[in-house]
Amino acid sequence: MTVTEITSITKGRYKVVLDEEVSIVLYKGELRRFQIKQGADIPEEIYLSILREILPKRARLRCLNLLKTKSYTQKQLEDKLMQGGYPEEVIEDAIAYVASYGYLNDRAYARDYIEYHVQTRSRRRIENDLLQKGIRKDLIRQTFDELSQEGIEVDELSVMQEIFLKKNYHNDTATLAERRKMYSFLYRKGFHADAISRALLLDIT
Repeated sequence: MTVTEITSITKGRYKVVLDEEVSIVLYKGELRRFQIKQGADIPEEIYLSILREILPKRARLRCLNLLKTKSYTQKQLEDKLMQGGYPEEVIEDAIAYVASYGYLNDRAYARDYIEYHVQTRSRRRIENDLLQKGIRKDLIRQTFDELSQEGIEVDELSVMQEIFLKKNYHNDTATLAERRKMYSFLYRKGFHADAISRALLLDIT
């Protein structure tokens, strides 16, 4: 394979493009160690050593360091590794590694997220948040069902009442314009139209 381009990413880190299509990220010391220079060929055994030994260890460590500080979904970790310039097969290896030790569990992530936000957000908002984080729709619904059986579920009327308190909104003194403004705000937050109307004690649609 021929090194067609070497570009500095940050101090000491470089993006190395091979045959104008494959790219890897290496440190300055590794460029010297493997004698990687633009326009030069990389022996196959060197390339395989980088791909199968150096990068996988680094990607696994990157995942472990990320998971030390907070929980991540599989997609979030994959995105982090992609941003770090890791090849697809290295990313797959790192994800499988952390998952094998139970460090990566989308079901547990969804459960924790729902439990944390169940009293402050609408169900639709929570669902959309989890979808954006890469959790499958069927898994989100299953988790909601499991929590509901345990008596943990979103009470949208109660959540909206808390929002009224925070915004110093009062149904008994609010004008029609203020109610319409609150209706629009709650709808954008993912609350269902019928629940909003009940909370506002007036059909303003």
